[in-house]
Amino acid sequence: MLHAEGGKQMTTQLERIAEVARAKPKEKFTSLIHLINKETLIQSHKEMSGKKVAGVDEVTKEMYNERLEENVEELVAKMKRQAYKPQPAKRVYIPKPGTDKKRPLGIPSYEDKLVQSTLARTLNAIYEQDFMECSFGFRPKRGCHDALKLLDKILNKSVIKYAVDADIRGFFDNVNYEWMMKFIAHRIEDPNIQRIISRMLKVGIIEAGIKYDTPQGTP
Repeated sequence: MLHAEGGKQMTTQLERIAEVARAKPKEKFTSLIHLINKETLIQSHKEMSGKKVAGVDEVTKEMYNERLEENVEELVAKMKRQAYKPQPAKRVYIPKPGTDKKRPLGIPSYEDKLVQSTLARTLNAIYEQDFMECSFGFRPKRGCHDALKLLDKILNKSVIKYAVDADIRGFFDNVNYEWMMKFIAHRIEDPNIQRIISRMLKVGIIEAGIKYDTPQGTP
């Protein structure tokens, strides 16, 4: 019951954050780290798919669940004393639709998945208020069908003469850390959140048992 109440409390807090972000486009949030706590991490654990591939720690949802309370308490304690450090992501490759190429993916360790999931909800509450209505990629509760409906409306306007299909080559492999953190700072001034994001970006990858640094890109 405690965890359910914690989930409702976070939802309320995120709704308030979203309201402020929407009403004040230049507002900078200075205190967000408290939203990553025992209750919200356990909520992320419950929502995590048990079918996901394990990271370099080889820990699955089922394994983590055996000592759930103790594991999360230890994780929160590490975060409070700033000792939490994400583990390198495990590099795997999946087929790229429409081509014979493969797309690289980084699989985080289980605890990193929990922190990232909880952090993502906080970031979404803020940045969803800033994104354009015609933007759909990687956004919650938006998909290809929604994009096609809006595209159909736009293309049916008489002023539209042509459409351009473009892509940024290797975008996620080439994200610049310095600029990413500058963009984050426009909205988030909580040094604890900034530190976690920075550490996640620079964590590196492990491929075939060898660790590689990631001077750019998102692992």
